[in-house]
Amino acid sequence: MTDEGHAVVDTAAVDFRRLEHENLVRAYGLDMKLLYPWDGLTAPFRGAWCVLRPGDQSAQHAHHEHEIFIGMAGNAEVVAEGKAHEFAAGDLVFLKPGIEHYLVNNHDKDFSYYAIWWDRAMSDEFVAHETGRAESHD
Repeated sequence: MTDEGHAVVDTAAVDFRRLEHENLVRAYGLDMKLLYPWDGLTAPFRGAWCVLRPGDQSAQHAHHEHEIFIGMAGNAEVVAEGKAHEFAAGDLVFLKPGIEHYLVNNHDKDFSYYAIWWDRAMSDEFVAHETGRAESHD
């Protein structure tokens, strides 16, 4: 079964979304796939699987959301407010709202990471959905 280009394992208790490299799209200077929306999942955040190829630099930007990067494989640099920071598999990076940032892969192997971001509107949407769901079961 697939869900918007993802292989999905559907069991009674657990849903998996498998990484399919052939379904990554080029955007923001890297290869990526949005993880949400995901049919049947409500969450107070959004996310993406990201792959920064050797020599890639993501688009420099700032936004109002909070953001966490979770390094999964390889090495890169996070440049925030003009200062470069090494970022490796296993590392977590938290970016506060409004921080100008981008990532650079100056290495000879892919760098893979998850990006997760959230704001008050996403939280409010989640709470409203869950409240409505709970009330419909009463």
